Amino acid sequence: MGIDNHAKSFAPVSSDGRQNLIGLSFDELKDALISRGLEPFRAKQVWSWIYFHGVRDFTKMTTLAKPAREKLTEHFAILRPQIVQDQKSSDGTRKWLIRMQDGQDVEAVHIPEEDRGALCVSSQVGCTLTCHFCHTGTQRLVRNLEASEIVSQVMLARDALGEWPSFAKATEGRPSTQNDRKLSNIVLMGMGEPLYNYENVAKAMRIVMHNEGIAISKRKITLSTSGVVPMIKRCGEELDLNLAVSLHAVTDELRDRIVPINRKYPIKELLKACREYPGVSNSRRITFEYVMLKGVNDSPADAKQLVRLLRGIPAKINLIPFNPWPGAPFECSDWDTIETFGDIVNAAGYASPVRTPRGRDIMAACGQLKSASIRVSAAERASIDKIIKEKESAEGLTR
Repeated sequence: MGIDNHAKSFAPVSSDGRQNLIGLSFDELKDALISRGLEPFRAKQVWSWIYFHGVRDFTKMTTLAKPAREKLTEHFAILRPQIVQDQKSSDGTRKWLIRMQDGQDVEAVHIPEEDRGALCVSSQVGCTLTCHFCHTGTQRLVRNLEASEIVSQVMLARDALGEWPSFAKATEGRPSTQNDRKLSNIVLMGMGEPLYNYENVAKAMRIVMHNEGIAISKRKITLSTSGVVPMIKRCGEELDLNLAVSLHAVTDELRDRIVPINRKYPIKELLKACREYPGVSNSRRITFEYVMLKGVNDSPADAKQLVRLLRGIPAKINLIPFNPWPGAPFECSDWDTIETFGDIVNAAGYASPVRTPRGRDIMAACGQLKSASIRVSAAERASIDKIIKEKESAEGLTR
């Protein structure tokens, strides 16, 4: 299940016709190298240089013989999108505006903690859904992101954070572990609904989880969905990631209004899929996200109904103070109201931490992401593609 891409994506080839290796699975990369006369064992070497060391230039892959490096340079490229804006919040949160090869923009956010850090990754340009409290929901869907574009967000973040180990350090023993990384966790909570771009998201996450590369554990990756019910079980069976569900209401009447996908997959169907999510247990709970909207969904009666709905599901509830954005039709609940709501949920045995807003001053907090990208017509897209191609031919593509 999914949706069609609506525009040309991050090209699989550079302007001079070389194939981009970013976003290929390990087997695809191996086949690509073999097709150009390189030995099969080179795949593991190249994969490590790209995804463990973060190298962009084949000539720097010093464990490969010079003829192999020359052949790689002739036929392949290691392409990254471009960071066009890098903003840093007073609380340390960083937001990057990332421009893809076709000129479309997405945002990714790094949220640092004392001993770890999470990267909020986007899966679409714009969003399939129109959740009324979410700024991204006001941006019409432009297209799905390719696997290469999703992986590249992680790679660009590691570039910016200086987190690629040098070859000299790596040969002494891998210096970076899950416990000392600045980028230790991934949350698929950026722009877009990841389960409406499942194939590309799944491919990207398999690359990120690969032991010989970036190697972020599946236990450190959380996929957030607004409730694409038919895809939830498949996601659990195939990827086994942590699941977060954007619930935000306890009645179909209200959820139909603020999370319109509920009209297709109502609360009862959504919670049934959650109860059946592969691997869910008391030690691996589903996170239910609940944005606190003043006078809308924040009453004690709402809290009690939430407890009733989740009965029997190993769960925790993240209470999210609404993060305002220009023209937003809602206000954040008062702090006393949020505390009362949380106390009721806690008393029923569910952990209900209140998510501390991060990056509000740079519009990087939950529900605030949005780019200026718009969906364009086929004629406009052809014109843009022509301009990009002419520019690349004149300047060469940065590698």
